[in-house]
Amino acid sequence: MRYDPTAEALARIERKLDLVMQHLGLHDHAPPAPDPLADVRHLARQGKKIQAIKVYREHTGVGLKEAKDAVEQLERQ
Repeated sequence: MRYDPTAEALARIERKLDLVMQHLGLHDHAPPAPDPLADVRHLARQGKKIQAIKVYREHTGVGLKEAKDAVEQLERQ
């Protein structure tokens, strides 16, 4: 393994920053993960059931029956 001074310096800086943030009581919050089914919910609410089923299948890889059942459940919520 080759010594990389840049990586070592970056690791030191990150450790120091972590200690400073911890001392100040700050937390590093990652942005929320995007909701993969937001498009499906939106289409279902608009009454575009077939499109919603297609998008659900693309996101999840499930079969037609499972996607249809899931979209109908979303419509009821």
